Amino acid sequence: FTNVVLEIARERSYTKVLTEKRAPEEAVLEGVENLLEQKGLSFADLDLFLHGTTLATNAIIERRGAITALVTTDGFRDTIEIGSESRHDQYDIFIKKPLPLVGRKHRFVIAERIAADGSVLKPLPEDEVAELGKTLKTGGIESV
Repeated sequence: FTNVVLEIARERSYTKVLTEKRAPEEAVLEGVENLLEQKGLSFADLDLFLHGTTLATNAIIERRGAITALVTTDGFRDTIEIGSESRHDQYDIFIKKPLPLVGRKHRFVIAERIAADGSVLKPLPEDEVAELGKTLKTGGIESV
């Protein structure tokens, strides 16, 4: 759903409109149009229009987003699974970590290296990147 709020002189009006995943902007427009119509106003009467969405957040939480690949420096493929030394309960050896957003089969490496100061230690091999691009495309990857 898309929630829409119209505020005029500190008085708020609300509506909720069904959101279509393929065209979420339509729900925003429909909700605004509904509220403006109720008040006898038009878009031209608005001084300010603000919009926020939880679409990306919901896709991550629900794990329903695009099939995503992660491309990283060789040697760092599993860093998102291993994690860091910062833990919620550092002495719980049975702690259950959340599954990474990108599964191992969709994590790829490129043999390049950048130093901490940003200098290039090993340049990005463009031929390797081009080959990986083909692999991702034929592998059904929708997002990188």
